[in-house]
Amino acid sequence: MYRYKTHGTCSREMLIEMEGNRIKELEIIGGCRGNTQALCRLVKGMDADEAIARLRGIRCQGDTSCPDQLSYAIEECRNAGEKAVK
Repeated sequence: MYRYKTHGTCSREMLIEMEGNRIKELEIIGGCRGNTQALCRLVKGMDADEAIARLRGIRCQGDTSCPDQLSYAIEECRNAGEKAVK
């Protein structure tokens, strides 16, 4: 699992597990419960590049959003090769 600390959103962090370039598991801590659950279900099994392209740039009450932050989290996770959660 890879841990990503969010910036500028009501969610606090995202835990991501990838298998190859596919999103295997996602948990979002904090945020609007219904929306974050839906986001987790929607991207599960999705190709990382496709998810990044669809989510990047979505805005909510400011310069970012939970979907936008998720795009950065997925990108970092993929690039880091899934560093273990400490």
